[in-house]
Amino acid sequence: MSSTARSLAEPQVLARAKQRLFPGDEDGRSYAVTDTQFSQAEWRPGRPIDPAVRDLLAPFNHVQVGSGYPDLVGVRTLESDLLAVERIGDEPPLIAVEAKGYASGGVDTERGIVQAHDRLGEANVAYVATPVGAISEPDRTLARELNVGVLGVDPAGGVEPLEVPRVVGNRTTTAARAIRFQAGAQGVADQSFGLNHPKNYLGYPLAHYADGDTATVLSEYDVVDAVAEARRGAAFLGLIVADARVELTPLGEEVVRFAKARYGSVEGALEEFAAWHGSPKRFADLAPAWGQLARRVVFDYEATELLVRELQAMHDHGIPEPSLVEVVDWLHELYPSFTIELFVRGDEAVRGRVLTEDGDLRLASLEDGEIYHSPTVFQLKAMLYHAGILTDRGSEPSDLEPTADVWALREPV
Repeated sequence: MSSTARSLAEPQVLARAKQRLFPGDEDGRSYAVTDTQFSQAEWRPGRPIDPAVRDLLAPFNHVQVGSGYPDLVGVRTLESDLLAVERIGDEPPLIAVEAKGYASGGVDTERGIVQAHDRLGEANVAYVATPVGAISEPDRTLARELNVGVLGVDPAGGVEPLEVPRVVGNRTTTAARAIRFQAGAQGVADQSFGLNHPKNYLGYPLAHYADGDTATVLSEYDVVDAVAEARRGAAFLGLIVADARVELTPLGEEVVRFAKARYGSVEGALEEFAAWHGSPKRFADLAPAWGQLARRVVFDYEATELLVRELQAMHDHGIPEPSLVEVVDWLHELYPSFTIELFVRGDEAVRGRVLTEDGDLRLASLEDGEIYHSPTVFQLKAMLYHAGILTDRGSEPSDLEPTADVWALREPV
């Protein structure tokens, strides 16, 4: 075995395995996070992690799958050469990866295989990634028996699937739901919400249904000029499916039915949208019926139900007007993985500031507004305000004072 091969430590092995399994978010339904232990400056005392490797591994989160925390967990539709059989159905599988590299002269491949097998309690697919020369025939036999894929990593960066696993039908019900959430159409990305008023998104399915070009209709009725952002947000809220062509979802069709029932046509509804342009008034007060519809739409977004439920719980525990810091701290105790994905920006530097190696919160970091996802603390919060759910609007991270930013229910029960 060459000295170059023996230099493959776990962070390098994992980075190359991630590049093979998750080469890029080409279809919008791919997302992966690396465990927080790899976000540190050193992998072992005196063994720094190359910053370029950390960049490849980012973002970081501490996600429980099975009885432990895999080195990498993500969602993606995999190529056929990585699976024993093709995936049946449309939903991409949840993938867990354990990496093993050279440490103290050897590679504990057997332990990696057993760890990966444990993840199949919740994951659909599990792999162990290891230097290619460290895999023995007994290792491969054990992996086949346990339905664990084996990825052999060579020093030049190549990754070869030495054993390919079968997809199993487990459904994610705990912390790993956060990764499915992020990989889906409603996952929080930097550009998931570009606008902060629900009328901009409700207007999109109406303009799409109306006669004429959608962008022209949106402009003609003075609904919104930022057509791309309106389209992206309408997809994010589940009103449309925006693939090669735009199609209304059942929820989007219900918006059209609502408009036709009240105005006789979508054009009639859009004329009222023009009258609302530029109004600073809360949408639920400005147009109560449309505000109720907006409330229904935003409640269809998975994160809204969680936020409202836990804000009610905080109210019941004597915290009627929690700050953003208090909300994130509270949520992290109950839903750590989901909370990080929803609120905290995904770049390596930010996640490293917010989370310890063990995935615990560094509370002091939560007082810096710049760590937060703008689509959550600004656009989503503004949407919840306009829908009559929260008392306060959102703020851009650059203007955010997290200890003074109130997240309170307008109508607690």
